[in-house]
Amino acid sequence: MHPNKTVTSVNSYLKLENQGSIIYFELKEQQHILGRDRTFADLVVPEDWQLVGRCQALLRKDGEDYRIYDGNGDKPSTNGLYINHIRITPESGYSLKNDTEIRIGHNCNNQVVLTYHHPAQPSANNTHESSRVSLKNRSVLLGRDFNATLPLEAPTVSRRHATIDTDGQGRYILRDYSTNGVFVNGQKVNTTAFLSAGAIIRIGPFTLVLRGDELQILDRGNQIRLDACNLVIQDKDKRRLDDISVPIEPGQFVALVGGSGAGKSTLMRTLLGVEQTTQGVVYLNGENLRNNFNMYRTHIGYVPQDDIIHQELTVTEVLTYAAKLRLPPDIDVTQVVEKTLQDVEMSHRQDAKVSELSGGQRKRVSIGVELLADPKLFFLDEPTSGLDPGLDKKMMQLLRKLADQGRTVILVTHATANIKLCDRVVFLGRGGRLCYFGPPDQCLQFFGVREDFADIYNQLEKAETVIDQANKFRQSHDYRRYIDNHLNPGTQSPQSNVVNNQSHGVSFWEQLNILMQRYFQIQKRDRVNLALALLTAPISISLMTFAIREQDPLILGEQPDPALAPLALRVLFVFTCAALWVGLSSSLQEIVKESAIYLRERLVNLGLFAYLSSKVAILSVLAVLQTLLMTAVIFLFFKSPQPELISWQLGLSITTFLTLLTSISLGLFVSSFVKNTSQANSALPLLLLPQFIFSGVLFKMEGIASKVSWLMLSRWSVGAYGALVNLNKLVPEPIKLPDGSTLSQPFEPTPIYEATWSNLSLNWGILCLHTVIYLAMTFYSQKRKDIF
Repeated sequence: MHPNKTVTSVNSYLKLENQGSIIYFELKEQQHILGRDRTFADLVVPEDWQLVGRCQALLRKDGEDYRIYDGNGDKPSTNGLYINHIRITPESGYSLKNDTEIRIGHNCNNQVVLTYHHPAQPSANNTHESSRVSLKNRSVLLGRDFNATLPLEAPTVSRRHATIDTDGQGRYILRDYSTNGVFVNGQKVNTTAFLSAGAIIRIGPFTLVLRGDELQILDRGNQIRLDACNLVIQDKDKRRLDDISVPIEPGQFVALVGGSGAGKSTLMRTLLGVEQTTQGVVYLNGENLRNNFNMYRTHIGYVPQDDIIHQELTVTEVLTYAAKLRLPPDIDVTQVVEKTLQDVEMSHRQDAKVSELSGGQRKRVSIGVELLADPKLFFLDEPTSGLDPGLDKKMMQLLRKLADQGRTVILVTHATANIKLCDRVVFLGRGGRLCYFGPPDQCLQFFGVREDFADIYNQLEKAETVIDQANKFRQSHDYRRYIDNHLNPGTQSPQSNVVNNQSHGVSFWEQLNILMQRYFQIQKRDRVNLALALLTAPISISLMTFAIREQDPLILGEQPDPALAPLALRVLFVFTCAALWVGLSSSLQEIVKESAIYLRERLVNLGLFAYLSSKVAILSVLAVLQTLLMTAVIFLFFKSPQPELISWQLGLSITTFLTLLTSISLGLFVSSFVKNTSQANSALPLLLLPQFIFSGVLFKMEGIASKVSWLMLSRWSVGAYGALVNLNKLVPEPIKLPDGSTLSQPFEPTPIYEATWSNLSLNWGILCLHTVIYLAMTFYSQKRKDIF
């Protein structure tokens, strides 16, 4: 048919659109072949339509309509036929109805859209008008707002997400007002961007294209498929994945199973886009996932093995804080949280603390956190681990329900009792070899077992058996049926220059405010630890009164006392030790204990600077309270000296606070460095002992020891206390012996405790410098954990 010919026939026909060019084909025969090669095809497209294969599709009469098959009905085409990202196979085909829309090719940047029309049938597609809007001579608003010119309904889309206007030269300008950003041709928009012809715009899950003066929705993002093509991960002499290809289509529930060390979690992390491959690519809807991860991070839900929820919060609080961090501020958080609670069947436990929940309920809450943004691609690592058979079944039924709602669900599991609820099973053997991919029932037949999947594990115990089974599967009809006929290699797009940058949707100040509120709530709920953090130092200091009895160690008496200065130094040393202990104890576990939560939130949009700032801010408030209690006890049990430089109350408070803050910063650095809470606990004595040894109190610092002491915050804390008290003034004049020599004293005056502004400010300044260095090292240590 002529491209511009108006179709008036009563026969059904095809409309093919390629980058704005349109061709119509009338369907009259019992069978038609669509393609570029006139030798095979009777529905021939222009030669420059390279996306259409030589023999792209076969159409056969099926009642009043047609059934379409990929390729020639036997061998699939190169670029495939897709409906809602599900590939039509040469075997089963797809029954066409009026207004059915099929796409040739899988990359939104380069597709041919094939629409089937049957004039005698009512329209089955009412979305055409709402899927496009004219930009000519008007300002266009995109977003969730009910007044939006082109409404885009999704939790990650702001009400007023972006506008498109025309400048004085007739060019279209997009302005971003959103929380989660806009991408134009793969690049994140920084406030504004000019739209060229054919520009691809990503807003939340939506993909739009500019064609002429019209903006069209190419993809609503509610159907996601993954194509893993020839995945290999080689680590020196060990191969963790061995040439694995699997197609995972929208709405499928897929289980990754296999023995320990078979590579299940590695494959899942690769499909998730966070594991670098030696060879091969994972495609999400036809695009390289890893190269474009920044655009897709809000589309993906991921529940790791460890719980990604805080034990001290209630279920509602967990979901509320997560929603505020991930979703635009103009969304109704309460409504989203209520819907999520219903989806994971936890409404009846919404006010319970996470620590009071069972293992299965905690997993449901973790899943709920990921459901807040309504992702259509969902990964779960061992979600049924540790659950009894009943809870295991309920969890699998929940995941089956999520898949039935249109989500693509992929889980790693050892439990196979309920694996028949899945659509596909990926069975891996040692060395990351693919031994089977397909329906669970067919899996049992392929391995020759009846009902128990455990028998398959036993078959794959030996390495040589795994190799044989992997080769057998690759040469089987099942491989062609479930992999070759469904796999789409996608497009090797160049890596975006934004892939290595976190896309911080919520601003720094908003994130900081939310994180501080959450962290404050966590600290407040953990009453035992909070009480220990606040009372340990005051109680320890007060106990000194039993040791020194009625002496006044900080006051110069009327009679010279050679033992006074050493006693005062030991008292000041206890002040420092108490501050060091509680400061380190308060912070050593604060990062490592929530490492799983941090890594997950960081993968979405968590700002590292906002995260660390919230820790420092709340712990600084805790340090202020600790300072007030410590100084109150010191005022109560010890007579106050009268420093010449600054009031004792102010000087004591500043020195105590700086000691606490510096030790907290050191604790945060160690917490970011260690792997688990046990290592954090073990690090406490290792951190404290050098502080004691090189403080200059227990031993005289000479030679290299004096240089090492500069690295110890205890040396500067005791130095500041000593300058305030003026320890040198507490030392009496040396007693001269008849021979003219002087009697040695237990404490000699030293510049370290000199009561001058320069010395006091040096000690305070070095404590501040230690704090800055420790926090910078913490930032660097956390930054190294970034996957991208």
